[in-house]
Amino acid sequence: MTLRQNRLGRSAVRVSELSFGAAGIGNLYTQVTDGQAEQAVTAAWDAGVRYFDTAPHYGLGLSERRLGAALRERPRDAYTLSTKVGRLLEPAAGDGTDLAAGFAVPATHRRVWDFSADGIRRCLTESLERLGLDRVDIAYLHDPDDHAGQALHEAYPALERLRGEGVLGAIGVGMNQAGPLTRYVRDTDVDAVLVAGRYSLLDQRALTDLLPLAARRGVAVVVGGVFNSGLLADPHPGARFDYAAAPHERLTRALDLRTVCERHAVPLRAAALRFPFGHPAVASVLVGARSAAEAKDAAALFHHRVPDALWAEFKERGLLAPHVPTPTREA
Repeated sequence: MTLRQNRLGRSAVRVSELSFGAAGIGNLYTQVTDGQAEQAVTAAWDAGVRYFDTAPHYGLGLSERRLGAALRERPRDAYTLSTKVGRLLEPAAGDGTDLAAGFAVPATHRRVWDFSADGIRRCLTESLERLGLDRVDIAYLHDPDDHAGQALHEAYPALERLRGEGVLGAIGVGMNQAGPLTRYVRDTDVDAVLVAGRYSLLDQRALTDLLPLAARRGVAVVVGGVFNSGLLADPHPGARFDYAAAPHERLTRALDLRTVCERHAVPLRAAALRFPFGHPAVASVLVGARSAAEAKDAAALFHHRVPDALWAEFKERGLLAPHVPTPTREA
């Protein structure tokens, strides 16, 4: 099985349209074994995925260790790997688990925000040690929301220097907010932004400014969170949207979207995965998987045929605004 590869902005880095989010193999919410993690990566690889994303934050480094181990025997030039910077992991003596941060791992370390130039270099060095690899292709500033000044004036220039030295192929910023990402696209020379949850069938805030500006500036957009915390995966009372119980109006809209999908024999998740590619700035959709079954399921959904008539009905029923771009080719 093959997936189309897209160039990441103005860089030479290429990413597969469907990419592997490695938070799940960092024990996000529940534990998985080393074997299950390796099987998830292998299944994604067999499905044609060649872009893998991780971060020190995910399981206090567990995600990086497992992803590096699973990829170590693969030809290094055959895949693209990204990690994130801005959180250092410092040893901690506390007992218990890291579940307060969402990960079912022992709380052996604590996260320390550091967007200084030295902090960025240290973060990358330690990530490479955990990964057991000689390089990463992309480094994203990770959630710099509350550290905007230091991230923009210290961390970003540090990444720019590393890119100039050939240590990195591309640099980017990853956030859950579209507005601050727009500033990076406007005021810096980032190659990519990773926007989570803000460009989906239920939330198109990234379409107001971020996506049009990215298209004009030649910056690639990687879209995460297309299921909006699960509401678009399985809409039902109690389902989550943006990490909290879905408001009634969001649930109603998700159920209406599912009803239209059922008329066209398309799983709602397949439409949610395909939707971002209506915009030309989108290079890849990032989907998390914690098992081989989940990785195979994501690939099957991605390849599911989504007819143009489905997008048209979404708009006819007011579930998408008329100006929202939708994929033009049937997939």
